[in-house]
Amino acid sequence: MTTHREFFLRRLHSLLGVIPVGVFLTQHLFVNNLAVRGPEAFEAGAHFLESLPFRYFLEIFVIFLPLMYHAFYGLYIAFTAKNNPKEYGYLRNWAFVLQRYTGVFLVIFIAWHVYETRWQAALGAEVNFNMMAEILSNPWMVAFYVLGVITATFHFANGIWSFLVSWGITQSPGSQRVATVVTMLFFVVLSVIGVQAVFAFV
Repeated sequence: MTTHREFFLRRLHSLLGVIPVGVFLTQHLFVNNLAVRGPEAFEAGAHFLESLPFRYFLEIFVIFLPLMYHAFYGLYIAFTAKNNPKEYGYLRNWAFVLQRYTGVFLVIFIAWHVYETRWQAALGAEVNFNMMAEILSNPWMVAFYVLGVITATFHFANGIWSFLVSWGITQSPGSQRVATVVTMLFFVVLSVIGVQAVFAFV
C-alpha cells in the first residue's frame, strides 16, 4: 500500500513540476523579459496578468498550491535520495544530483522572491519596474537572482527529461539521448531569457 501511495505522490510531484509550475515559470520569464523593451512594456505585460479573470483563484490553485506541494515533497525526495556521482560519474547521475541540490536552493530563492514581491504587495507596495530595479540595485542581489534564474531553468528542463522517462514517453536509450539534447537546449534558451530580464532592471 505504501509503495502504491509513494508511486502516486511521485507521479503527482513530477506532473505538477511540469504542469502547471513549469508552464508558469516559462510565462513568468517571458513577461519579465519585456523589461528589455523598457518599463512601459514590462508594466503593460504585468498589468495584463493582473487583470485576468479569476486571478486569485488561479494564483492559489494553479500556482501556489501546486508549487508548495512540488517544493515540499521535492525536499523529501532530496533528503532521502541516494546520491552517488563519484561512484558512477555519468551525466545522468550528475543531473540527478543537481536536480536535488537545485531544488533545495530554489525553495530558499522562491521564498525570498515571494517575500520581496508578493508579500510586499500584500502590505501595500506596488509590484512594478521600479520595485525590481530597487531590489536589483544591490550587486549581491543581482548575483542571487541570476543564480536563481539559472537554477530554476535547469531544474525545470532536467525535470522535463525525468518526466518523459517516468511517464513512459522516452524509454529507449536513443530517445533519452535526444531528450537530453532538447531539454538542455531549452535550458539554455530559458536561461538567456531570464538573465536578460534580470539585467534589464539593473
